Amino acid sequence: METVQENSITLPPATLPHLHNRTPLWTVRGRINKRLYQLIALASFLLLLGLWWGISASGVVDPLFLPGPGAVAQCFVSWLFDQDLLNDTGISLYRVFAGFGLSAVMAVPLGLYIGAYQPVRAFFEPLMEFSRYLPAVAFIPLVMLWAGIGEGSKISLIWIGTFFQMVLMISDNVSRVPLSQIEAARTLGATNTEVVHKVLLRSAMPAIFDTLRLTLGFAWTYLVVAEMVAANSGLGYAILQAQRFLQTERIFVGIIVIGVIGLVTDQTLRWVHRKLFPWAKQ
Repeated sequence: METVQENSITLPPATLPHLHNRTPLWTVRGRINKRLYQLIALASFLLLLGLWWGISASGVVDPLFLPGPGAVAQCFVSWLFDQDLLNDTGISLYRVFAGFGLSAVMAVPLGLYIGAYQPVRAFFEPLMEFSRYLPAVAFIPLVMLWAGIGEGSKISLIWIGTFFQMVLMISDNVSRVPLSQIEAARTLGATNTEVVHKVLLRSAMPAIFDTLRLTLGFAWTYLVVAEMVAANSGLGYAILQAQRFLQTERIFVGIIVIGVIGLVTDQTLRWVHRKLFPWAKQ
């Protein structure tokens, strides 16, 4: 039996698992523990905040264009307690999740069948590839004609911005399921329907969940576009109004609130992913 020498004590390799798992910090695709990851992430935010404070305090940039963190914090407190920040945030959350949910309900089954059957791929994939390059802003006049100026138009624009990307990404997730799993199911007598629903869907589900998490970010990026359509509330609307009246602090608050909501949502979905699919990171 091979042995490992440590401090002149002879031990079998099985008793020293930590020696085999320890890798240098800068190894390509190496691993770091969760605490170190969190410290580095916190340092990046603190560095960004420090640079922002330093530039604004130096006076190099006019406060009209770059207000300091203190002014932005005061605007946040004023907007939160004296105005309608919570209402704007709630309305924007509704629009984002309604548009994203509609996209997901339609994209998951379509992406599944595009990834499963080549005739379906040949029919839909070129159309999806063409559509995903069309800017959502260009659809504003049509959406206003078709859906009016109510909530339907805003939800429709978020759907346009996320649906086509989501379909193609989900079909790619399904296409990456190993062929050996499909052949094993066929050997056991599975029908096409059973292969699609019990092999492809279940095997691709962790990747599909990750795709949904990523495309939720797309929905937030199209929020401001959606709230350009005859809106009178919402974070995107507030940002556009602040730009019109040169209220730079309010613009910063709106952007930061959207970023914080997005970060919290993303980390929550990561946690849900780990709980639902604990084997996916193996």
